Amino acid sequence: MTIRKTLRTRKLTQRARQLSAGTMMTLCLGAGAALVPLTVQAQSFESTQRQPLDSVVAVVNDGVIMRSELNERIAEIEQQAAAQGGQLPPRSQLARQVLERMVMDEIQLQMASRANLSVDDTELNRQLRSIAESNGMSLDQFADAVEADGMSLASVREEVRREMLMRQVQQRQISQRVSVSDREVERFLEQQPSQQGQSFIEETRARHVLVELTPTRGEAQARSRAEQARQRLQQGEDFATVARELSDDRGSGMNGGDLGWVRPGQTVPAFEEAMNSLGPNQLSEPVRSQFGYHVIEVLERRRQDVTEESRREQVRQAIFQRRANEELEVWRREIREQAFVDIRL
Repeated sequence: MTIRKTLRTRKLTQRARQLSAGTMMTLCLGAGAALVPLTVQAQSFESTQRQPLDSVVAVVNDGVIMRSELNERIAEIEQQAAAQGGQLPPRSQLARQVLERMVMDEIQLQMASRANLSVDDTELNRQLRSIAESNGMSLDQFADAVEADGMSLASVREEVRREMLMRQVQQRQISQRVSVSDREVERFLEQQPSQQGQSFIEETRARHVLVELTPTRGEAQARSRAEQARQRLQQGEDFATVARELSDDRGSGMNGGDLGWVRPGQTVPAFEEAMNSLGPNQLSEPVRSQFGYHVIEVLERRRQDVTEESRREQVRQAIFQRRANEELEVWRREIREQAFVDIRL
């Protein structure tokens, strides 16, 4: 099974940005295309041979962008434009525009590296599966389609991983800069007509121990620490005691790891998926999310009428997302100005 490369690439890049919707723990990612408006091209690793003479076209802090990398990106954009019948600016102008996007990507990826952010294979595979499903395919069918288009699944995986890393950086930065007050939500609802009907959701009362990755604690050390926490809990130690000692979640750690009643969409997908698979009083294996490793315990579940609360949350997310989009552009300008960038076109 194959699909047209232009259609697949467009859907790929859109879905690569559409991570899960959440509360303040994550941005509302359903509008991911609005958050990162420029199209990202999946780079082909099939043709990695450089031109006999390569050169640096940009220095970005302590990193560089090579002319061969720029030329590969431009070639893919030209190929897509030709397939779609689109018009591109003159080559020199296009090169400057593409290079500027590559500079911004490099700045954000450097920020992700300094923060020791990572995307593990479980998260990446989940995202690739979502991309495949958006094209009406299984993951195997999607891999076949990618290869039929002359690309490799490895190159697509790497591009999606980069996008997810940049999204983590954006989430951390923008969520700290945007807030929505209760009064703003009330003001919006007062202007809307009343709605009929009820809405019910299932809530889960859970607690967890979070072990973060830090500049001094890598992937293996973080997982090992989470395993130690789980072993102590299995041996009968008090959950609250272990959480206060080991958890890096400052909010819940002081409460013995208690998260209270958690609703669908309030946690990141990896956490929610693991939590939903547990029965009451059941302990999870260490679960990897963008925040680190979690050891989760489900205490109980209940069904709640959230008709009015659901409306309020939808309004809050809509206001938050609009402001996040605006703040993202301000933040991008700020990090561009703060970075050392030497363009050598």
